[in-house]
Amino acid sequence: MSEIKNIILKPSKEKAILNRHHWIFSGAIHQWPKHQDGQILGVMSADGRFLGYGYFNKKAAIAGRMLTFDRTAPQDALLKNLENAACLRKLFFDHRTTNAYRIVNGEGDLTPGLVIDRYHDVFVIQITTLGMQQFIPLIVDWLVKTYHPKAILEKSIASTRKEEGLGPVQQTLYGEEIKEVIVVENGLKFIVQPFEGQKTGFFLDHRDMRLWLRDLAHDKRVLNCFSYSGGFSINALFGGASHVASVDISKQAIDLAERNVELNGLDSKKCSFYAEDVFLFLRKDFLDYELVILDPPAFAKKAKDVVPACRGYKDINRLAMQKMPPNSLLLSCSCSYYINDELFQKVLFQAAVEAKRTVRMIGQHRQATDHPINLCHKESDYLKSFLLFIE
Repeated sequence: MSEIKNIILKPSKEKAILNRHHWIFSGAIHQWPKHQDGQILGVMSADGRFLGYGYFNKKAAIAGRMLTFDRTAPQDALLKNLENAACLRKLFFDHRTTNAYRIVNGEGDLTPGLVIDRYHDVFVIQITTLGMQQFIPLIVDWLVKTYHPKAILEKSIASTRKEEGLGPVQQTLYGEEIKEVIVVENGLKFIVQPFEGQKTGFFLDHRDMRLWLRDLAHDKRVLNCFSYSGGFSINALFGGASHVASVDISKQAIDLAERNVELNGLDSKKCSFYAEDVFLFLRKDFLDYELVILDPPAFAKKAKDVVPACRGYKDINRLAMQKMPPNSLLLSCSCSYYINDELFQKVLFQAAVEAKRTVRMIGQHRQATDHPINLCHKESDYLKSFLLFIE
């Protein structure tokens, strides 16, 4: 490996790195070498200890992200972490029943700035940082050698790329141009549209929650709010729900949910679909449903959004609680990292008080195994769900 320049941290700022946290904020850096943004640099403590290698970008508040915590070459470390991530997934997934899952989960798999989702033989890469972008050829080569895919796509459109000096990118990196792919999740089929759909085409992180809901839905009327392509809806129908209503503001999402009902051979007479704003839908009528799912998009994408986001979560849960029948179930979710479990539980408590309903918690989120949380990097834990009993 050619000589790599070093940055020097301020005194006492090495503790997080010694604890294997991947991020270095700009305020922790005492001395920069001459470098280009995105370049790999060594990291030295103020007292001269070598801490590892990372890539750095002066434009970003998170100025550095660690790739190694020793003298292992960054490229070798990345390849090792990709292999380890692949081995973890092999433990949990049988392609006869599930062939859609996350292969690489950013810091959760020690690969900051990189997410890779698998949809059968189509792989979708998300790059969020300038430093990780330089490794795209290596990542594509590894995917081709390891999985022999039909296509590798890049869908890098996260708003955080702007701070890194990057614009949105959607492109085919390898193989065929793919508009749709049919995948299997826990025995059910879903149409995924990587470029046109939300995220990389599907919400993989709720897989275990959808399976749980399948068991809960039997003989119940179910309302799935923010339904997207109908992940919860299809599972509820398959689980024996008497009726399932799906609500999403996107007509394209509703159309996709209807197609997924047909794809699985389920009874369309047991379904209702509404391309409407969920807040307005909940305000209209009494909710004659024994099971309601609230799985909105992230209301707090930045720390400054927490207060209005909490207000939004409280309002939507209060509306549901007020209008649900006695002895019903509410599955309430949040994917806002800045709102942790404790705060979200407080919001649900406030919603219950304002709704004047007695509410008991009977279950919490089941983490999808392909979204591991790095114990050294708590920021990789973002999704939370509470199953509530509404008396």
